[in-house]
Amino acid sequence: MSGESASVIPRNQVDLVEFVDWSSVECLNQSGTHSLPNALKQGYREDEGLHLESDADEQLLIYIPFNQVIKLHSIAIKGPEEEGPKTVKLFVNREHMGFSNVNDYPPSDTAIFSEDNLTGKPVVVKYVKFQNVRSLTIFIEENQSGSETTKVQKIILYGTTVETTDMKGLKKIEDH
Repeated sequence: MSGESASVIPRNQVDLVEFVDWSSVECLNQSGTHSLPNALKQGYREDEGLHLESDADEQLLIYIPFNQVIKLHSIAIKGPEEEGPKTVKLFVNREHMGFSNVNDYPPSDTAIFSEDNLTGKPVVVKYVKFQNVRSLTIFIEENQSGSETTKVQKIILYGTTVETTDMKGLKKIEDH
């Protein structure tokens, strides 16, 4: 990723928010008053007064499962100049990650967010590694200034759904 940005959202890519399995979304180290839905849920994330904020230190670990398989193309994270995310690691299909084991696994991709990216400009991921995504873990390792608190105003995931075959709908063909 290395800060490579898309100037516009490519054709045929959509905001994947409607495919998020909200019942299983988690965020570790979030502030009790400034939680993940403020930055991820449609309606909330458009409100400039709402944001996600870290609690004990600058790190955030966000787990986002999807209700169907998706292909992730790019990620946009909007945040303030000083407290916005800087180093962001993405993990595909890794469940139950915590701060104690997040460094045990190689990330599927790592992004260094610039001030330009923090205005909401999407960062394109290594598309080949994000073709069969059932869940995405976002590890915000550090923020722009190295301060104790990270703030995220908006997270948007861009991509497409994967057309899958409904195995239950197939009928067995009898041999004659």
